Formats: sequence, C-alpha cells, structure tokens
Amino acid sequence: MKRRTLLTAGGAVLGTGALTAAGWPLLSAYAREGHPGRLLRSRTALPPAYATALPIPPVLRPTGTTGTTDTYEITARHADLSILPGLKTPAWTYNGSFPGPTIVSRSGRRTVVRHRNELDLPTVVHLHGGHTPASSDGYPTSLILPADGSYTAHDVHQEMAAMDAMHSGSGGGGGGHAAAMDLADGTRTYTYPFDQRAATLWYHDHRMGHTGAAVWKGLAGFHLVHDDEEERLPLPKGDRDIPLMITDRAFNEDGTFQYPAVDPRHRTPGVTTDYMNGVLGDVILVNGAAWPVHPTRRLRYRLRLLNASNARPYRLYLDPPPPGGDAFIQIGSDGGLLETPVTHDTLDIAPAERYDVVIDFSRYAPGTKVQLRNAYATGPTGHVMRFDLGHDAPRDTTGVPARLSTIPRLDPAKAVVTRDFHLTGNDTGWTINGRPYIPGYDFAQPKLGTTEIWRFTTNFHHPLHVHLNHFQILSRNNQPPGPQDHGLKDTIDLRPAQTLEIATQFTQYTGTYMLHCHNLEHEDMAMMGDFTTE
Repeated sequence: MKRRTLLTAGGAVLGTGALTAAGWPLLSAYAREGHPGRLLRSRTALPPAYATALPIPPVLRPTGTTGTTDTYEITARHADLSILPGLKTPAWTYNGSFPGPTIVSRSGRRTVVRHRNELDLPTVVHLHGGHTPASSDGYPTSLILPADGSYTAHDVHQEMAAMDAMHSGSGGGGGGHAAAMDLADGTRTYTYPFDQRAATLWYHDHRMGHTGAAVWKGLAGFHLVHDDEEERLPLPKGDRDIPLMITDRAFNEDGTFQYPAVDPRHRTPGVTTDYMNGVLGDVILVNGAAWPVHPTRRLRYRLRLLNASNARPYRLYLDPPPPGGDAFIQIGSDGGLLETPVTHDTLDIAPAERYDVVIDFSRYAPGTKVQLRNAYATGPTGHVMRFDLGHDAPRDTTGVPARLSTIPRLDPAKAVVTRDFHLTGNDTGWTINGRPYIPGYDFAQPKLGTTEIWRFTTNFHHPLHVHLNHFQILSRNNQPPGPQDHGLKDTIDLRPAQTLEIATQFTQYTGTYMLHCHNLEHEDMAMMGDFTTE
C-alpha cells in the first residue's frame, strides 16, 4: 500500500498547511470527528428497522463449582444465524450464538474457562479488560488449533514463516513469529483469578493477523464481574441491567457476512488495500439483531454499552432527548464504577470502549418511542435501536447516588519513566514507533508496582488498548482530560493530530502483554506491540 493511498484512506482528507508539533499534517474536520474506515455496502436488501425484539445474550451456567472456583465450557463452532429476513448467515460463534453466552463472575473468585475449537482455523481468546496471568491473556500466537486436525502445526509454521519474510523487508526484523508460538490441540484452559473490581468486560478472538475477520464473523461475548461495593448501590438490576453489544456488518446476496479479507481462506492476514483504514458495515446490530426494539417500562435502566465494531466509532444520543437534557448518567467506564456520576447528552464510544450508563425513562411521556441514534452517520447507520415506553408509572426504588466509588490516584510526579509511542502508517501497514508487529520484540519492560507515564501521538484515529491493568488519562494535547475520560480505562479514543498521556501501573503478574490499536484492521495490519512486566 502506497503512503499516499494510506493517508487518504476512508475519506480522511489532509488539511492545507497546518502542522502539528510532530510535523504531521492536520486532518479535515470530518476526520477529526473520528471517522476512520471505508463503507462496505451490503449486496442484499437491508432489513427493516425496529422490527426485531432486542435479544439478551444468555448467561452461561458453570459446568463445575468448588469453594473457590467456577468452571465453564465454551466451544467455538460454526452456526447459522437468523439476522436478515428469510436468509441464514453462517457464522463463527461461541456456543452457537452471536454474541456468545455471557459469563458472570464474582470479584475475588476464580473463573476457569475451557475453550474448545471446532472451527477449521486456529483461534485465540482474549478477556478484554481482564487482570489476568500472562498465560491466560490471549497472546496472539497462543493458538488453539482446530480439534479435527484440519489446520495443523505445520500449517501454522508455514503461515508464520511467510509473515516473517514479509516483515523482514519492512523494518520489522524477522524470525519472531515462530519463536513466540504456543500451540494447543483443540482445547485451551484460561484461568481468571478476578483480583479486580466489578466491571463490564468482554471476550473475543485475538489470533494474530485475523482478529478483524474472526470478530466480524461472530467471535465475541460479554463477561461481567460483580462485587460487594457495586451491589450495595441502588442501581437498576435484573432485567433492567442490560448489556448492549453494538456492531456493524455488511452482507452478501445469500445472507453471508461480507468481509474484504485479502485471503478468503484466512491464512494470509489482513484486508484488501481499500479497507486498510478499517471496515465499516451498513447494518447496525445490537446483540446480534439489526436495529432492534425493546419494550421498556418508565423506570431507570442500566445499559452496559460496548462498541464491538471493527472500526466504527459512534456518537450516541437519544431522540427525542429527555426534558431538561442530561440523557445519559454515566456510572462506569472500562474499569468499573466512576467515583461520581457524570451526565452527557451525547456519548462518544470508540471500538472496544465500554460505558455503563443509567437512563431515566420516567422523564418521558407514556408511549414515547425513544431512539438510540448515532450522530457520526446519516441514513441507516445513523440509527442504532429503539426503546418503546409503556404507559404505566410504577414506583422506582432505584437511584444513582452522588458517590459511587473511590479510585486510588496514580501520582504522575512519582513516575519512574515516560515512554513515547508514535502511531503511524507506512507502505505495508500500520506501525508503532515505526515498527510493524513482531512477537517477542518489547517496546517496554515495566517493573511491577512502579508508576509510568505513557504518551501516545498519532496522525489518525486509533482506539488504543493496553492489556493487564487499567490506567488513568492525564491529558489530551496538554489539556485536562475530557468529559468521557473519567475513571479507569483500558482503551483510549485517540483522535487525529492528538497527543494523549496516561498514568499506568502494572501489578501482580509478570510476563509478556500487549498494547495495540483496536481498530481491528489496523491491529491485523501490524499496529501491535509487546511489553514485558518484571
């Protein structure tokens, strides 16, 4: 891919003459608003909006329980989904559904998940937001081979050798992929101690070079963690605590997922040149249903919002807005509860980010139809879902306290080092500090328990994810954090021509972890890096 092509991919038009401190051209207002990617249009009629009931992903039952541990079994397998009217969509799924089943865990109680692979390609499972040992983090070459032997270790070595040869000519060195491989035949067991606070987590495939295709085809699900602090609060619970996985997809005439993989067999990584800046679909799915509708009582609801799209950011708002504004009361972020609630009329959510919000539907008149919409798009992708309010006015015993939690602050003055990460593109893909991803090459070796400042600078939109520990945002372009930067984060919405600083401290587990862009096409095209905690 030529540099000029990369800089104009997805409609990101260069500004005229304005430069950042790093010497990069500023992007147009359209790009600064956070619109990466290229639209992939469906080749079949789009389904009607608000004609399908919102599905709620089933909660998975443990297959075994002891005094300290709950054990679960999940199988990655092919399944036919009913998404479009009259058509079946073949998908890669966890336990036959998209999203996969929701796992609910308790802080301080160990969860063990045995993942079996009955697909015909390798998989890797990453618990996004999990504070986990390195052996269970889902390193991208820690593969689970297909249980039927259809894709062998020999196939893996051939694929990795080809990737090494490609990167040896692009400044990335070579020989690292095969050295970092850890192969499991058919099944791998992941152990999650859950020494962390309550939070909305999710699990998804993390196979190197193929994460975009795997998530697009269905390998994603919720993993919720509860604790005593959260449960003492009078927040909405039960059927008024709803996880919402928002994604976009495109479809072929026969209902199959359309995805521009450079290799339809998914053995050569990445997407075709036109989609290297991200793949956008023209159908919005919530919990796997196209533009669903949810009958809603005129009460407070807790919505766990997850942007599980490959590349599409959303600016969410309610239409009509509630009287007096402040549509969303944010109570939590990636890493769990905020210290105090924060109100928003719009909510920007980049790929992989989560926001826990409370909406008070009693502020609306009986029978109102409230749309959740996306201000970053027009037409069908400007719509997300709808809440159809009832006519009753039941007594609501829930509420949002003025104080939610206490978050210990990392003191940047005590940081032992400041590290710089430059996120850019080159002729072969996306890079961090000028290097495409090579497993085993460390960008950092932080010591457990020490505070560090990490500074990220970019000329494109990158939702950046850091594994192992959550972090705190210090500044954007030397300005205080924005209204949606509160709380503990594991993914940051890094905008074009922007520098962002975080304070981070890694704890408890030594080993190799990752930082990477969560625009999955950027990730697959080498915008990843290792760091090893000591």
